[in-house]
Amino acid sequence: MEKERVGFPGRRGAKKIGGNERGRVTGRIQPVPRCRAMTQPRACQEQEDGLREVTLSTQRLRVLPPAVLSNPGLESLDLDRNKLRSITGISKLCNLKRLILSKNEIVDFPTEIQSLVCLEKLELNQNQIRVIPEGVFSHLPRLKHLRLNNNRLGALPKDLTACQGSLQYLNISNNLFRTFPQPVLQLAHLQELHVQNNALRQLPRELFQGQSLKMFKANGNPLREPPSEVCAGGIHQIRNYFNQLQHGSGQEDKRVKTMFLGASLAGKSTICKSLKQGQTELVPKEERTVGIEISEFRIEDFTFLFWDFAGQLEYYMTHHVFITPQALVILVINLHMYQTNDKTFKELVGFWINNLSMRVPNSVVLPVGTHVDCCREEEVEEKRCDIMAKIAAMLMERKSNIAHFIDNLEGSEEPEFYMDQWERLKEMESCTLTILNLVAVNCTDHHDIKKLEATILEHVKNEELFPEVVRVLPPVYRQVEAAIVDIAQGEEMADHGMMDLQYLLSKLSQCEHLANLGRELLQDILRYLHRVGLVVWYEEIKHLESTVFLQPTFLITMFKLLVRYRLVQQLESISVDTLIGEHATIRDRSNWVWTFKSKAMLCHRAVRALVKHQLCSEGMRDIFEEIMGHRPPSRRGKLFSLLEHFELCLEVRHAEALNPQASEFVPGKPWETTRGQGESWYLFPTYLNQTEEVSQVWGGDHPEDLHIRAYFSPEIPEGFFQRFLVKACSFYSTHWVAKATCLLICNGKPLLIKENNQRAYSYLELRCRKPAGRTGFQFAWDFLMAVVFIVQKLAEEWPGLHVCVKTPCRTAGCPAELIWPDMDGTSAMTKEDVKTCGTCGHCFGAELLLPKVPRQLEEPPAQPSAHYYVTSYGTTTFGPSSIHVNRQNISSE
Repeated sequence: MEKERVGFPGRRGAKKIGGNERGRVTGRIQPVPRCRAMTQPRACQEQEDGLREVTLSTQRLRVLPPAVLSNPGLESLDLDRNKLRSITGISKLCNLKRLILSKNEIVDFPTEIQSLVCLEKLELNQNQIRVIPEGVFSHLPRLKHLRLNNNRLGALPKDLTACQGSLQYLNISNNLFRTFPQPVLQLAHLQELHVQNNALRQLPRELFQGQSLKMFKANGNPLREPPSEVCAGGIHQIRNYFNQLQHGSGQEDKRVKTMFLGASLAGKSTICKSLKQGQTELVPKEERTVGIEISEFRIEDFTFLFWDFAGQLEYYMTHHVFITPQALVILVINLHMYQTNDKTFKELVGFWINNLSMRVPNSVVLPVGTHVDCCREEEVEEKRCDIMAKIAAMLMERKSNIAHFIDNLEGSEEPEFYMDQWERLKEMESCTLTILNLVAVNCTDHHDIKKLEATILEHVKNEELFPEVVRVLPPVYRQVEAAIVDIAQGEEMADHGMMDLQYLLSKLSQCEHLANLGRELLQDILRYLHRVGLVVWYEEIKHLESTVFLQPTFLITMFKLLVRYRLVQQLESISVDTLIGEHATIRDRSNWVWTFKSKAMLCHRAVRALVKHQLCSEGMRDIFEEIMGHRPPSRRGKLFSLLEHFELCLEVRHAEALNPQASEFVPGKPWETTRGQGESWYLFPTYLNQTEEVSQVWGGDHPEDLHIRAYFSPEIPEGFFQRFLVKACSFYSTHWVAKATCLLICNGKPLLIKENNQRAYSYLELRCRKPAGRTGFQFAWDFLMAVVFIVQKLAEEWPGLHVCVKTPCRTAGCPAELIWPDMDGTSAMTKEDVKTCGTCGHCFGAELLLPKVPRQLEEPPAQPSAHYYVTSYGTTTFGPSSIHVNRQNISSE
């Protein structure tokens, strides 16, 4: 291996773990072929008479190099991730077509850009620009692509209209726009527009009247007209919205989703029902919530949609499906059970605050203390103060930790390599829970219930707290909603509220005032009602696309058939008649219970028997086949389509031996599956126990293992590892799993994942055996990176969660860790061959610490054959070939 010169910590030239992760290349800009991958200063030579393309990203530049400015023939200049505050001299590059200045330190918009009359692409995103002066864009008549996102802009210059004949792409997301910039309306050829995460309340109708706009993103704005739920449907739905708004004046719809969270027996259901009934309504212990219950009622002109979440931990796995932003969270705390110590606070309060901070970090939380009739008056006040003080301390600790992470990245030797991580942390820093003053109530006192009602109403009227509570809707939206309510409450409607989509559209068309509405518009309105939570229509799930749930509560009933408290007792109570109906015996039932307790798995017959037993007990036996699918399972039922879509279970096929009838897989040809052998089994990771089986198969950790960690702050969210198991094990069919460990096998190579979730020390550890040879390292790092990307993709569902990947130093006992740079997929992690630890001074091959293939000095061998594995994230490849998979199908259809 070719090694660079290295030294001890502090010695000039040493490359340190935790410090400088990439080699800095100095000297002249060297022309290299366009096709070559470049991660150092480079230029591409298109013609022999001069450089046309230069890339100087991540070079910590503060001024433009004279060598660049002396080349007037330059057409493309990439200055991404530097320290530029100005670009003096750029006007000399009069032939420049492409200029990238993203992720620098620019505050004042560089007016010299007006001299670049040939410019077609300009990127100034992720700087600190506040104002763009007039007179720049009027000199850029060829500009097609403009990125200004992640700055501090509140307006655009009027002369942007000079680009109306050319500009096709504009990104002004993550700025400070309060009103829509009018110059954008003159951009007649604009095809793609991004305005996410600003402060827009209203979008202009004129923006959608032309036909040029193909993509529009506006999420993260407090929109009223059109509402965010309409914008989520895309340009076509927005146009339909404005067309209907023309036919009548818009109506204000004041609707608030209210989520009741808290530990078991806190009194959530009692408060929820008392508010709805307008009087005290005690809920007996035996009638406590199972899963989630939904109800609706009005206070003055506000409509409240109450979601009452069960407090048992088993149900928390379903919460990610329904906990949404822009909602009022009522955190119910049993003050009689609460004690002023850290343990009780964590169980009754801290757990919920922490998970809300990660899942919906901009939420408004109203703590409500219950059972005050069981406490002394001074005791109530003492506990109230203790709870509020501890919540404030939690949020302050979170803010301090984020600031510490930001300081670490900014203070590193090469902060430009961590810009994406820095941006993510800055976004998290700007998001924090709003905690309202705790309200203590006696659930048996009508006066206290009315006091709580008045408090809730006061808060939802506060536009600063709830900017999206008012939505402007065309009258037809309310008319369709009212018609659906009538259908749902009609005599012919079954209690489960499921209805075929086409039948529902036909019923709506029969309403006299809706007869002229096209089915396309009706479906748009259904999508809106789905997003606000009034109906449920999962058109993206194959086996549910033609079903609308007019009673969303039944959807919860489906979830709790298999995701519920004390599921083992439900298995044990399956009646003999039900067993016989599924061709099973009492001994089979005992085996089901044992397998579930030991492996968290159920066979298909066990699931059918369990679901039939529970539906019969609730008087819904008639929908069993529709829920479960027919036997034999030639068609997937609704239940498993739902559970697998939300990653709550995994279908596992057991085969006694290899299938000799299976056809050979040939890249580029359709993969013909044969009918699976054996009965289907389903893994429910929530119920896994920690066993030694995984460790035994793995064989123990070795000092030479490739070893990385994905650190989570503030902690690994509840249910995260279980959902990760479902994702990872669906990609790698050979696996062993336990409560906190997972072993994946790909091409005979094992990869171990272990969860460690301690306070201030939460991480997933990934290990694989040290490979031999260049090809072995390529495969090992591809395997590790594929799993890391699964972790990162899943983590995106928690906006308040920070994930940082590190590699521990390989010296035994050394605490140093190498922070991975941003993984943008466009460049290698490092160009160095050797890394030196800044703590212990030991040197290691870079391929042992970061995704890298060791340098090969001899002649390269013939290309190795490609190895494939299936993901749901798009294209993944080991070797020189690739395949694209839209969806993995593991059923036996």
